[in-house]
Parts: sequence; structure tokens; C-alpha cells
Amino acid sequence: MKKQTKIVSLILSLIITACALLGCSRPAAEGLWDNAIYTEDAVIGEGAITVRVSVTAGDKTVLLTVKTDKTVLGDALMEYGLIAGEEGDYGLYVKTVNGILADYNIDRYYWILYQNGEYMPTGVDTTPIADGEAYELVRTK
Repeated sequence: MKKQTKIVSLILSLIITACALLGCSRPAAEGLWDNAIYTEDAVIGEGAITVRVSVTAGDKTVLLTVKTDKTVLGDALMEYGLIAGEEGDYGLYVKTVNGILADYNIDRYYWILYQNGEYMPTGVDTTPIADGEAYELVRTK
């Protein structure tokens, strides 16, 4: 009986050590929201135009209701620090949304813009907005 207990203890110790080294204790997507600005639905800003922007990363989504006087989506989101990125050949390459990073060169993830569930052929920096519209920014691989 003592020998079986020692063997089971050894096996459990090996499993725990392996998980600690390999990160088994926490799913990779769990840490995505650690640096998020908003982790719950929120109303942000003031202005005549109200747009809803859902941000999805991993298994979580938050709905941000943005009130602004800006007329371009990217300007409205940058006004409140909700997006950041780099200017490129095709406009703004959004790398961070709501404090969550997606950089294709680092992790093979990137942000996709949708409006009412449909892929947008324009970037955030060229997408005009109107009161009541809804957008989605989805972290995708």
C-alpha cells in the first residue's frame, strides 16, 4: 500500500510540475483581458452621435456605447483611447483595441471590423459613422 501511495504521489508531482512549466493551469485566452480598459459593457463620452462597438477577444465580448461628435469611426475610438496602431500603406493598422493586443507579426492575431455582422471592406480610419450604427471589432487568427 505504501508503495502505491508513493507512486501515485510521484505521478501527481510530475503532472503538476509539467503543467506549471507548460502553462496548463490557465487557458491562453484568459490573460487577454488583463490589460483591457473596459471589462464590462460601458457608455463612453459625450456627443450627438451614438454608435455601439462590441469588442470580442477569446470567449469574451463587451459592448461599448460610444457618444461622439466625430464622423469617422477611427477618430471616435481614438478620441477615447479605445484603439491604437500604426499608419501603414493601407491606413491605420489597428494593433490594440480596448487595451487588448493583436499583432500579426507577434502572435498571428489581428483585428477585423464588422458592421452589423458583415465584414467591412474599409478600415476604421475611413469608415464614416452615423447615429445608431453598430460595429464589431473581433480579435481573429
